[in-house]
Formats: sequence, structure tokens, C-alpha cells
Amino acid sequence: MPLPDRRDLIADAAITTVATAGLRGLTHRAVDAAAGLPSGSTSYYFRTRSALISACYLRLAELSVADVGRWEAEHGPTDPDSAAEALAALLHHWLTVERDRQLARFELSLEATRRPELRADLLTAGLAARSKAASVLAALGAPHPASAADLLVAWTDGLLYDWLAGATAGTRPVPDVTELTPVVRRMLAAVLST
Repeated sequence: MPLPDRRDLIADAAITTVATAGLRGLTHRAVDAAAGLPSGSTSYYFRTRSALISACYLRLAELSVADVGRWEAEHGPTDPDSAAEALAALLHHWLTVERDRQLARFELSLEATRRPELRADLLTAGLAARSKAASVLAALGAPHPASAADLLVAWTDGLLYDWLAGATAGTRPVPDVTELTPVVRRMLAAVLST
């Protein structure tokens, strides 16, 4: 397995730092430590905190698009029923294995609402996710894949947020794939008819 690119390594460490310590804990020094790099490495690649946050947005989008790409390669959107099962498995993965990544994504997204200089990279990241969703939905026969993708991404974000950070997060177990599948099936049916 090849070693990760230094920028990716730093962005991954920054995402982990945000997930565990919040945005207040996101410092160049903390990211150096989390990445196991010499002091000053993060600031060499990302001079400002804004640049580091922007790198997180772009890396999060890259990782999410790669997750969907792996899902597509393994399952292929052959029909809405099998797509619902595969998407339920992906959501379960994001709720469990990639839980920290999702928490960091929500926290980092909120930062862009207060700092306009971050909006462009957040938009780029969001458009990448929507583009990938639109291509999957087009393959499933959505008459308007772009608007269907907007709905699917919004629904997915809402579900993830509710289970990971919402008012009742942590008070109930994460649903398993068999519990998520009928929910996803209903949502896919709704977005495919849009």
C-alpha cells in the first residue's frame, strides 16, 4: 500500500483533530502531533488555519466520493432495490467506522457559515458529492438526476446528523443495515420520482 501524500496525511490528521477536539483544538501544532510529523510541517503546507480548514473540506469530499465509487464498483446501481441495500450499507459504514469523519464534516461545514472566505471550498466539496450522487441516480433512471441528487444528499446529511449529533444521538443504538434498508428504499423511491 503506497504511503499517503503529505497533504492528504495532514488533512486526515486535521479531520481527526476536529472530530476529537473540535475546531478549538485545530491548531497547526496539534495536527503535526496527530500526523506524527515534525513541528512546522502543517504550517509549511497550509500556512493559515483557513487553508487547513479548506484542505479538510476538499479531503472530506474526496473521501466521500471515493466511498461512493467503491460502493458503485462493488454493487453497481443495477436497480433501485439493490441500490437501496448498498446505500444502507454505506450509511451504516458512515455511522460507525467513519463516524468521526462525519462529525468533523458537520463541524467544519458550520464554520463556513461564519467565515465567508471558506464558502468557495465548501461549495466545491458539496458539488463533488452532488455530482457523484447525480451520476448514480441517472444510472438508476432518475428523470432529473441533479435535483434528485440535491434531495438525496440533503436527506443523507439529515439522517447522519440526527444519529451522530442530533438531540437523541447517543441515546439509541445505531441502526443496522437491515433497519436502514427500508428507510433508504423509501427515500430512493421518492427521489427517483422527482
